[in-house]
Amino acid sequence: MLLRFCAAVFISFLTFNSVQAQVRAPSRLPDPRSEFVRQCAPRMLGRWEHPEEVCGCLHDHAAAVVEDRDLREALLRGISETGVPTIETDWVPTSKQSEIGPTFTKIAKPTLQCMFDPAK
Repeated sequence: MLLRFCAAVFISFLTFNSVQAQVRAPSRLPDPRSEFVRQCAPRMLGRWEHPEEVCGCLHDHAAAVVEDRDLREALLRGISETGVPTIETDWVPTSKQSEIGPTFTKIAKPTLQCMFDPAK
């Protein structure tokens, strides 16, 4: 009986410490910006001298002006898949497809800034 009790306490102790360690350890998932730059940069090779800077700038400035989450995610997907700002209509809900054009108008200036002077 005492042996079972000690075994239960020991297992509880190990489980508690394991859970506590998992809570304290930061997630090993890549941050969204780094993942975006990793996917985007190969599409920019040959087009720009510093593709990582262009991709980081597009993420930080061009996409940041898009307040709507669905449109922003579609824009980031388009950039990372094609290397240019693109939004396919089937990437956004039907109710928001009419906002694609105004979204491109909104990102035009920061996009050009990123592509031709990403350090600013």
